[in-house]
Amino acid sequence: MAKKSKKQQQPGGTPATVALTTAGVSFTVHAYDHDPAHPSYGEEAAEAMGVAPDRVFKTLVADVDGTLTVAVVPVAGSLDLKALATAVGGKRAAMADPTLAERTTGYVRGGISPLGQRKKLRTVLDASASAHDTICVSAGRRGLEVEVAPKDLADLTNAVLAPIARA
Repeated sequence: MAKKSKKQQQPGGTPATVALTTAGVSFTVHAYDHDPAHPSYGEEAAEAMGVAPDRVFKTLVADVDGTLTVAVVPVAGSLDLKALATAVGGKRAAMADPTLAERTTGYVRGGISPLGQRKKLRTVLDASASAHDTICVSAGRRGLEVEVAPKDLADLTNAVLAPIARA
């Protein structure tokens, strides 16, 4: 137990990085200075890290037929709500209330990670992720990203892979 506590107390540790460490998954943390005036958290992350926007994925929370669902899509595109609903066998999807998303995941908007959420939500990862060796997702705080293999992310979140993004 002491070993686990020590990992959680490491500087920069978030529930997302703790989840990755606990699972023994290989990952890289990328930190950058977050600019609150930037219009897009995801695009800011891609620019700051010098990573192509199609390799940086944003985590969005949607309501699919009354059930909160996480969608992980490239920052270069947008979420296709109809495709998300279809991917989980639902009929209708809408973006979740931001306050509810923050309260349910335990993260703030712009820092919601698909990993280490307060309540485990069903997750859909855009199929384009599998075209990359690694992708970047929020590490649970604005200005902090983790680079991880898409398969590891999908395994840890029990994600369904489906084409849910549009350019």
